Amino acid sequence: MMGDQILEGTGKDSAKRVISVRDLYKIYRIGENKVYALNGVSFDIRRGEFVAIVGTSGSGKSTLLNMLAGLEPPTKGSIEIAGKRIDKMNERQLVAFRRNNIGFIFQSYNLLNTMNGLENVAMPLMFRGVPKAKREKIAEKYMKLMSVLDQAKHMPNQMSGGQQQRIGIARAMVVDPKIIFADEPTGNLDSHTSMDVLELMQKLVHEQQKTLVMVTHDDHLASFADRQIRIVDGKIVSIESRKDYGAESSEGEGNDKQQ
Repeated sequence: MMGDQILEGTGKDSAKRVISVRDLYKIYRIGENKVYALNGVSFDIRRGEFVAIVGTSGSGKSTLLNMLAGLEPPTKGSIEIAGKRIDKMNERQLVAFRRNNIGFIFQSYNLLNTMNGLENVAMPLMFRGVPKAKREKIAEKYMKLMSVLDQAKHMPNQMSGGQQQRIGIARAMVVDPKIIFADEPTGNLDSHTSMDVLELMQKLVHEQQKTLVMVTHDDHLASFADRQIRIVDGKIVSIESRKDYGAESSEGEGNDKQQ
């Protein structure tokens, strides 16, 4: 496995870390056998970075995303997000942490069919107790950013797949999260719509300085990310930066490139 010297940056770089994973394992017992879904994974992700976790089915990428999101506990290892050790939190603390820090974009959109576009986007703010008029105004802002404000009164079954996913992205953004997790976000879209959505997500990350972690099996989609963390059989086999990313990044960030 690659050494931590490739994963860790300078002191200046460390100050910008928003996710720090060290020696992470997920081990399942099947009868007398141990199955290593994750086998000693370590990496950092910086604020304002778009990272793709890439791997085939069964590689461990979805398990890793679930653990980063606090949906599944690690067998051992540490996960620090936004300065908090989420692997030490109980379920109540995790729910509060996710509500205040994390947005989710799903492959299947997960829109509520009984709510129109505006209501779907505004829904996370309802759980925070934001008054209706205020949450709708905030929702409209992000719908406009995603170019779906014209879908505000439409129900999900009246929208195309691309429109539903843009609504899903607006919903993830409406709580102003530090981090957005996306699980195969274009899996149900055609190739042209997928490119539009990925370009939109890329723009969103860089203009709004959000951290986006996307799981995908598609190398072409992964190429939109600033960095790709490639997983095989529960282990990181490479961490690669987009060619122009190093030029945009601050001094010391080149330590993440594969030698």
